[in-house]
Amino acid sequence: MDSPTDARLAAPESAPRPKFGLGYTIGVVPLPLFIVLALIVYLASVTGTLPKDMVGGFATVLVMGILLGHLGMNIPILKDIGGPAILSIFVPSILVYYHLLNADLVKCITALMKDSNFLYLYISALVSGSILGMNRTVLIQGFLRMFVPLVAGTIAAVCVGLAVGVGVGYGLHRAFFYVIAPIFAGGVGEGVLPLSLGYSGLLGEQQSALIPQLIPAAMLGNVSAIICGGLLKKLGEKRPALTGHGLLVKTGDDAALIAAMSEEKPVDFALMGAGMLIACCFFLFGSLLSLVVGIPGAVLMIVSAAVVKFLRVMPERMELGTYHYYRFIASSLTWPLLVGIGVVLTPWDAVVAAVSPGYVCICVACVLTIVTTGFFVGKWMNMYPVEAALVTACHSGLGGTGDVAILSAAGRMELMPFSQISTRLGGASTVIIAVILLKLFH
Repeated sequence: MDSPTDARLAAPESAPRPKFGLGYTIGVVPLPLFIVLALIVYLASVTGTLPKDMVGGFATVLVMGILLGHLGMNIPILKDIGGPAILSIFVPSILVYYHLLNADLVKCITALMKDSNFLYLYISALVSGSILGMNRTVLIQGFLRMFVPLVAGTIAAVCVGLAVGVGVGYGLHRAFFYVIAPIFAGGVGEGVLPLSLGYSGLLGEQQSALIPQLIPAAMLGNVSAIICGGLLKKLGEKRPALTGHGLLVKTGDDAALIAAMSEEKPVDFALMGAGMLIACCFFLFGSLLSLVVGIPGAVLMIVSAAVVKFLRVMPERMELGTYHYYRFIASSLTWPLLVGIGVVLTPWDAVVAAVSPGYVCICVACVLTIVTTGFFVGKWMNMYPVEAALVTACHSGLGGTGDVAILSAAGRMELMPFSQISTRLGGASTVIIAVILLKLFH
């Protein structure tokens, strides 16, 4: 039986409203309304009344994210390779580089991303909500099996990358330390920066001179992984047997698990509020624990959420509230978040500076190898090949931001807990190994 709300929404109005936009929408927003909202944000920015806080920041990234995500989902070819993520990141980056974005808009977005740490809010929601909302059997088996394709894929990617590097004239040393290592270091903040710091101490060079040499590889690797995510999504649509539609591990009861994942329970907004609190506290707990054990807080947040799920100590209602909070954040704020990443964390000049045929060949070869290896090793490990390939692909992502872009391009945000492990632990291991090897061979 339909709910009263459903019946009310389905009932025809006595006086239908005129459709000045002929029913066309930008995302879910009717075109005329979207134009009005975008105009309000623009006028506020040019008149200096746009607040440099969360209100102004969210208004700005939402308008840009909804538009760019909509375009990315509708442009032929681009829509099949992660168009929404690519446009949402790189169009704002280009606009900033060429000074085509209003200064007030840039300040608002910067305040949202840096002062308010919008990215951390997003990641805490996705990690905690996706883990607590995950089937317990899938969670346990996924964490146990994912390391095999991840390690195998990384070793294969390094070998292929070195071979290509020698082939294009880069040499083993330059190819590994300045191209391959940054790709798998786990992003900029937790990868390239500590990597460049380690290099600086060993080589006696300024860290500021090393960073521009490392960032382009990380970015090109991330772009390659985003495109692979879009292609894997297309492969899953054409070959349904290769994908678990968000499930990583074949458990023998996959049909029931997929049905359980697709079953929607009524949203309780009060529970969502509790879910927001739980997600934030998981993040804080990881930060506190990192002071004791010395492991990045993002990794400890994942581990603590997984332990809570495994031990079943969280009331089911609270798990549901956290899951619904995650679903709201993931469905509404992904493209806006990527806009913020493009404006604040993606310098277009660094991307352009790296575009040389040999450099690009090494980056693409590494990512294609880790994805392909993850696909076939995952299949051998009784995992769904598409999902296994995506998890290993996230090792070449730009930290949490890269994971969001890759998984959103593939339509597999349920894999966020596994991708975070792939990125964080894999990245930390890469940084440590690269610094040790540089000490031995520089």
